Amino acid sequence: MEILIIKGTEDTPRIEFDYEKGEFTISGRSLPEDVTSFYQPVMVWLEEFALKPKVESKFNFKLEYFNTASSKILLDILLKLEEIAEASGSSFKVLWHSQDSDPDMLEAGEEYADIVTIPFEYVTY
Repeated sequence: MEILIIKGTEDTPRIEFDYEKGEFTISGRSLPEDVTSFYQPVMVWLEEFALKPKVESKFNFKLEYFNTASSKILLDILLKLEEIAEASGSSFKVLWHSQDSDPDMLEAGEEYADIVTIPFEYVTY
């Protein structure tokens, strides 16, 4: 599979999904005007990944901020990972990164962790 790289901007996150390493990262700020269009390549990539998932993968969320529309698509991504794990027996670990000074971002990760069965690890800096 090709590595998926989407360069970040002031309003959109950097996305880097590396199949060979089994490591996926979304970082920066997520405020795209059209969330569905922006994240469409991510969802397509995950559909392809679902056909031949790695045994173990790590998913890094290193977001500084995301808007309400982005929160829904982030949940969709997590639910897709959960679906892949259940169908294939693969395991995912979510590494949810947040600044010590940003308890809201940590709380957002905890809320997602309550919804999905994928294990979360919290990384503060």
